[in-house]
Amino acid sequence: MSVNQDTEPALAADAAADAPADSPADTPADAPADTPAGGPKKPGREDSRTDMVGKALGLLVLLGDEPRGASAAELSRRAELPFSTTYRLLGSLTRDGFVDYEPDGRRYHLGLRVFQLGQRVSNHHGFAGTALPILRRVTEESGEATILSVRDGNHHLTVNKVDGPQTFRVTSDPGHLGALHTTSVGKALVAFADDATRRQLVEELELEPLTDLSITDRDAFRAEIELVRKRGYATMDEENELGMRAVAVPVFNSQGYAFASLATAVPVFRMSMEALVALVPLLQSAAAELSARLPQQ
Repeated sequence: MSVNQDTEPALAADAAADAPADSPADTPADAPADTPAGGPKKPGREDSRTDMVGKALGLLVLLGDEPRGASAAELSRRAELPFSTTYRLLGSLTRDGFVDYEPDGRRYHLGLRVFQLGQRVSNHHGFAGTALPILRRVTEESGEATILSVRDGNHHLTVNKVDGPQTFRVTSDPGHLGALHTTSVGKALVAFADDATRRQLVEELELEPLTDLSITDRDAFRAEIELVRKRGYATMDEENELGMRAVAVPVFNSQGYAFASLATAVPVFRMSMEALVALVPLLQSAAAELSARLPQQ
């Protein structure tokens, strides 16, 4: 839904109900919402506060972490922005289709314009048209979910997935950001990154536990990455999510470093780790095809 001249007042009333008591919504119309009472700001502070594009993008990122949506007040608090600024940006994003507004719950959600741009990025990198048939073939042979991920900073980003025919689904859908140290795709991306990146990730990644089986010790993680490099594949056995295990292999670029990783994920009750590792040759064959066909960016 887009904000227009007719719906803006209604949205303002809804948003005011969400505003905290000290919300800048009461700021006079002729006063800049972001100007502090203490007088003029330092140039560096001024530059950061007038970066409205960055603030708007930050709100989109926050909404991406909220599958059920979020109110303007919630987003204002999480983004550490004045409520008036948050509301104004949400209005612009809604008008242009990047955000949808749900009047009944007074909540905002990512809009279809974001999906459209995401699909264009996916197509540009070959994650949709080029990779999908290969992932489907792996799933047909394994009978289980196949996942393609790339590294996004200190996380892995799921860029495509094909579910298996079984009723139990793997929840790592495209767009999901996950930990590097607790997942098979993440470990493969770390282990086969270029030397400088690998050393930095191994020494600096925050090893937050997601289950009781997660690796949280730096020496243990360092040893795990060396084992992945030696074996040529990575495993996850309930380290990221209880009841799930996975195996992943790197997808190499022309320099011999991983620009993506390919995994098969299964519930623990359906396949043993030994049976899962037996799928490594299938994954490696598919990874070699992806390496030859995907743009290596």
